[in-house]
Amino acid sequence: LSLSCVDILQHNIKTGKDGQTNDQWIAFCRFHLAEHKAALEMYTTLESELEIALCQFYLGMYSEAKASAERAADRSSPLFNRLLFHLCHKLSLETQLVEYHQKLQDTYEDQLCLASIHFLRAHYQEAIDVYKKVLLEKREFLALNVYVALCYYKLDYYDVSQEVLSQYLQQFPESVTATNLKACNHYRLYNGKAAEQELRNLIDTIPPTFTYAQDLIRHNLVVFRGGEGALQVLPPLVDVLPEAKLNLVIFHLKNDNVTEANRLIKDLEATLPHEYVLKGVVNASVGQTQGSRDHLKTAQQCFQMVGGSASECDTIPGRQCMASCFFILKQFDDVLLYLSSIKSYFYNDDTFNFNFGQSKASTANFKEAEEVLLLVRSEKLTNDYIYVSWLTRCLIMNKKPRNAWELYLKRDNSAEAFHLLQLIANDCYKMGHFLYAMKALDALHKLDPNPEYWEGKRGAAAGVMQMVIADKEPKYALTDNLKTSVNLLNTFRESVAEVLKLLRNAPNGQSSQMINTIKNWAKESKVMI
Repeated sequence: LSLSCVDILQHNIKTGKDGQTNDQWIAFCRFHLAEHKAALEMYTTLESELEIALCQFYLGMYSEAKASAERAADRSSPLFNRLLFHLCHKLSLETQLVEYHQKLQDTYEDQLCLASIHFLRAHYQEAIDVYKKVLLEKREFLALNVYVALCYYKLDYYDVSQEVLSQYLQQFPESVTATNLKACNHYRLYNGKAAEQELRNLIDTIPPTFTYAQDLIRHNLVVFRGGEGALQVLPPLVDVLPEAKLNLVIFHLKNDNVTEANRLIKDLEATLPHEYVLKGVVNASVGQTQGSRDHLKTAQQCFQMVGGSASECDTIPGRQCMASCFFILKQFDDVLLYLSSIKSYFYNDDTFNFNFGQSKASTANFKEAEEVLLLVRSEKLTNDYIYVSWLTRCLIMNKKPRNAWELYLKRDNSAEAFHLLQLIANDCYKMGHFLYAMKALDALHKLDPNPEYWEGKRGAAAGVMQMVIADKEPKYALTDNLKTSVNLLNTFRESVAEVLKLLRNAPNGQSSQMINTIKNWAKESKVMI
């Protein structure tokens, strides 16, 4: 309709009918066609400051819009107050924001303006309350159901959002905005395939001139398809859709491209909870990979900002954020407090179980830590050294050194094998699992002929014998254990030639002395070795 009006008005100008009035109406139509740049040029010519400010606002020129609005002739109009209310929010002028808030009246326009500010500040329940109040008086304002549904979507009440949305879609089934929201609900409730199906019938019906809708659908299809085509679709949309940059950051994180994710988000001035969360995740990743305390501090502050806010503290994401905050601070009792309160929602979530297991182990609750860590199925996580090291420690502390050693054998060619051996050697020695401590020390001595490893092997060998003599290990295991101990002590396989060779290399003949002592005890005890 506005486009047709522009054609008529331009025809009037060509025929010389009332030029200035025509320009005002054309500018009005351009504005409502979302052609804000063209409308701004016309209003600048007309020297209409308030309308100039409105165009600048929609073009993201918030400081310029505020300056233009304050030059307007009528600064007492409700429109002026609503515009300044929004501008103060955009410019983070909290004191002035409160002043303009107090000037809002009990009109539909002002109340809907208030609801939009609640939404922008992530106060979704407050926005819902305003919308519902207006709907009680004006049921014909059907589009408000879409806004209510969007608020419920933001609160993670996807089924409620879908129910409210259906009231509008029954009347306007071809609505791009409503159908897109329905697809997003399906994505959250079901899967990407179900969400994509909702958009499929819409794609061919969107007019070529409705570029925003086309961009929105292209963007969401990337999300629904698990990031497929992200590098082709999302970069051109970064300056069009705020979510495009955030989803591009998520794509890079999922593909372990932390550097690129950080480049995209480092200059983002977070204002919304999900922006703080994503910035926190990126900074935590950079902090862990680069050992940067500054990045970890930034991550901790971002998580605390969300988890400590009144609107998020009792939500699942809010509690996840507080758990992440305390995780970075290494306050694992507090981590467990928050994770335990939401674990029923994440029973099959590998990342959650990984973090939950680490926290359990960090508080010496090794039995439960082992159970939780074994729930992790992701190969990417189970191959991670941090996961392997924590599970290894849990197995040792739970008196399962053989399982811990087998875990090492699966990774003995990895770059972290040396550190894993040190962990096994130290923890097994501390727990009295001397045979496996000796195995680890022998392997370490092969990698690094440090005299301390020989001393450790000698102590571990004595420990094995002490356990056997004290009947704390089954005597039937003596044959294998002693044989293994002798071979490990001399760093080669079970053969006399190799043992003799190693005995000659042993410092101060201590190895042969120990072997003779063990053989004499076995002979006296009538144990075959």
